[in-house]
Amino acid sequence: MDETTAGPETARIPPQRGEPLLEAAVAYAEERHWDVLAGSWLEDFGGVRYCSCGDTVCPAPGAHPTRPDWATRATGSSEVVRQMWQAQPGASILLPTGRTFDALSVPESAGFLALARMRRMELNIGPVTLTPDRRMQFFVLPGGAAKTPELVRQLGWTTFAQDLVPLGAGRYVAAPPTRVGTRGAVQWACRPTPANRWLPDAEEVVPPLAYACGRDF
Repeated sequence: MDETTAGPETARIPPQRGEPLLEAAVAYAEERHWDVLAGSWLEDFGGVRYCSCGDTVCPAPGAHPTRPDWATRATGSSEVVRQMWQAQPGASILLPTGRTFDALSVPESAGFLALARMRRMELNIGPVTLTPDRRMQFFVLPGGAAKTPELVRQLGWTTFAQDLVPLGAGRYVAAPPTRVGTRGAVQWACRPTPANRWLPDAEEVVPPLAYACGRDF
């Protein structure tokens, strides 16, 4: 995993494990100005942890919205965020895409290959999450999700064949340290730091992501 760059903001961004969800959610709202939403949570039934939604085969236990109008409830207000987690301390942290950032989701193996390539090319790399489902989500400027299919097509690929999934308006990502059932916690592959406050445009990261997905496919 990436080491963080020393600095005052870095110290306040939550570590990948062990920090209370409330503090992490507030940090995202205050330090990154991201909209935040309290999602579902995990409940213990007879020693087995299930999603609060009650679905015993929930595909994302403890890490999805709890109501259809979830997008209207996401907020950038740290005070409202505090109230959300005071009401339900175990709620997952969800970040809506299509607002202050979009995200490009790729398989973990392709993501690490792309990261190495981006560093060699000295590209600007934004925050990147690593999920227990072995996906990596690269944060890019808003509008990047809409551009991605055409950018990939111009490179001679298709997003479906490459498993490069753009996440824009109406979608979301789960943020560290959210846990997804018994699979583990969402982590940072590249943590938010002062250095990556300015996100890359999709044009910068789609070529290495497409190349890595093509190799992985």
